[in-house]
Amino acid sequence: MKIRIIAVLALFLALAMSCTDSKSGSEEGPKLEGNDFLVTIKTDLGEMKAVLYDQTPKHKENFLKLANEGFFDSLIFHRVINNFMIQGGDPGSRDAAPGQPLGSGGPGYTVPAEFVADLFHKKGALSAARQGDQVNPEKASSGSQFYIVHGQVTPKDQLAYDQQKVGMALNKCRTEMPDNEFVKELEEI
Repeated sequence: MKIRIIAVLALFLALAMSCTDSKSGSEEGPKLEGNDFLVTIKTDLGEMKAVLYDQTPKHKENFLKLANEGFFDSLIFHRVINNFMIQGGDPGSRDAAPGQPLGSGGPGYTVPAEFVADLFHKKGALSAARQGDQVNPEKASSGSQFYIVHGQVTPKDQLAYDQQKVGMALNKCRTEMPDNEFVKELEEI
C-alpha cells in the first residue's frame, strides 16, 4: 500500500528539465570534470541535480538533446519502487489516465550500451532504463526512459554474506545444470 501511495504521488509530478553548464562543485552538488554536465530535474516536490558523465557520451548527448527539445516536460515518474528506484521518461505518461500501463514509450530509437567500470549504481545515480538481456542482447538503452537510484546502503558485513550466498548458488548451478547457457557463460568469465 505504501508503494501505491508513493506511485500515486508520482503521478502528479510534472517533470521539467533544465540544464546548466556549471563546472564548479559546491556543497549542493558534485564537482564536474572535463565535459561532464549538470542537469536539474524540477518537479512539483522539489529539484534534483544529476551529473551526465562524459564517460558515457552517447547517453549524455541524447539526454541533453531530449531535455533541450522539451521532450521530458510534464512527464511523470511512472514507476516508483521504494528503496530501489524511480523511473520516468515515458512520453505516454504526459496525459496518461490513472491505471494506464506505462513504461514502453520512447522516442522511437535506442542508445547503444556504454558500460563504464568506474560508474556504478549508488543512491542518487541517474541511469538509462533498458529491456532485459533476453529480449535485448545488445543491452541497448531506452531512447528516453531513465531512472534514479533510490536504494539504500548495504552494510559491508551483509554484502559479504550476500556474495557468499551468490557464490554458493552459482556453484550449485554449475553442478546441477552444466549444459545451461548461463552456466556456460559463467565458465567463460
